Amino acid sequence: MGEEVESSKRRGSLVPFLILLIVLLLLAVVILFFRGDRSTPAPAAARQDDSVVALTLLQLNDVYELTPVGGGAEGGLARVAALRNELRRENPNTFTVLAGDLLNPSALSTAVVDGERLDGRQMVDVMNGILDYSTFGNHEFDLSQDHLTKRLAESRFEWFSSNVTDTSGQPLPGIPKNVVFTVENDAGEKVQVGMFGVTVASPTAAYVQYQNPIETAREQVAELRSEADIIVAVTHLPVQDDVHLVQAVPGIDLVLGGHEHENMELLRGPDLTPIYKADANARTVQIHELRWDTEKEELSIVSLLRRVTDADPEDPETAKQVDRWVDAAFDGFRSQGFDPERVVATVNEDLDGRESSVRNHPTRLTDLIALSMVRAAPSSELAFFNSGSIRIDDVLPPGDVTEYDIIRILPFGGTVQQAQIRGDVLKQVLDQGRTGGGTGAFLQTANVALSDNSWLVNGAPLDPARNYSVALNDFLLSGRANLPFLTRDNPGVTNVTDHGDVRKALIAELEALPEEVDPAA
Repeated sequence: MGEEVESSKRRGSLVPFLILLIVLLLLAVVILFFRGDRSTPAPAAARQDDSVVALTLLQLNDVYELTPVGGGAEGGLARVAALRNELRRENPNTFTVLAGDLLNPSALSTAVVDGERLDGRQMVDVMNGILDYSTFGNHEFDLSQDHLTKRLAESRFEWFSSNVTDTSGQPLPGIPKNVVFTVENDAGEKVQVGMFGVTVASPTAAYVQYQNPIETAREQVAELRSEADIIVAVTHLPVQDDVHLVQAVPGIDLVLGGHEHENMELLRGPDLTPIYKADANARTVQIHELRWDTEKEELSIVSLLRRVTDADPEDPETAKQVDRWVDAAFDGFRSQGFDPERVVATVNEDLDGRESSVRNHPTRLTDLIALSMVRAAPSSELAFFNSGSIRIDDVLPPGDVTEYDIIRILPFGGTVQQAQIRGDVLKQVLDQGRTGGGTGAFLQTANVALSDNSWLVNGAPLDPARNYSVALNDFLLSGRANLPFLTRDNPGVTNVTDHGDVRKALIAELEALPEEVDPAA
């Protein structure tokens, strides 16, 4: 079910001391028993337990789905709510923390409800019953400033951010740079826990700025050290940046991270600071048991990676809440011209949309999308699109594929465009797309191959002087992609035309699949 990892931070571990103490206490009890003394005070072990304050941190990151993923076998916020309730019964001092990316990109967020896109409204409403604290992920700022302001106002949990500011360098309204809370045990002993948050820079929003995460962390640790016994960094950074952070900034006791979508457990930096990440969409959560000895000022941490599966119960109220939002979103999709429950095709193979796959190599799913673009733009010789447009981060198992699955795959939507692109520009695009491996800039293609470091289009060497008819998604011509030269202003890009919603193109490709393509091939 999970893997338990124990860390000792900064002030050492209690385990050797407790073992020695227990042995000495047992010896003392035996001696007192034989002396006939029955009036001794409470054992020192009981007094030692009174000095320990225990708290639990339940960590999530990169949550875009209300409902389970993996064909229903993994994740699901109703299951997370039930787990949280169980942890709180075991220890009322349990706090749920999200390390960024909640409001977008979510398939349900694209539905129009009450006249406007949900844009994370459903996520906030459900998480209000689960979360205590959250920092920003980079995708929070995919929202307009107005919609983000609404989501923050609707949140009953507390957002905090240390390095995201407005364009004048001031904190966003109502968003503290850090949070400090007090945890108390039954004996009245207390521990102060301080958390700060840092987020990777995102170019999508013009209404925010990002301060340097390491410089920000230094400032926050210096500030929090005067009032907090335990300092937790809640980060939404690439893991290499998390490692740099703990190497450069001593005094951080624990890093709760996000951004990668994959679980990680590392000990890095001069203090071997633990860095933890969970899997996206609550496939897993991290459970951290912290014990602070108020007398010795010692911290011990035991962490468990916990899978969330269909063997876990659901919290009934959260499940009802999720169903209400799904129903509302599906009604919205219908008003937008989609039939979310309609079966588009029945496939007998996995359609792999995991980020770890589509951002590094083609899959059956990426091939279908690229081919659908070629078909949607008649006379196109080839197609390409950025793998970051696929956001499902899941595998659709063999069986029925619905229109809602298509929305999950391509929640950003957008149009298929056709353009005449000169061969030298096309080569530049393909070369750069190849270097984007591991990121959303990695290009998926149709009718393109690489042989001996030379590009082939439909089996023939790419001709730098020739114009090619290319199908591509509109984002790549927007000037916001990782291809700044690929715009309508480039003289090597001409005759741009629109050919409809990319999601409709994929639906048409799947509908034709049984007749035109052998899925087992």
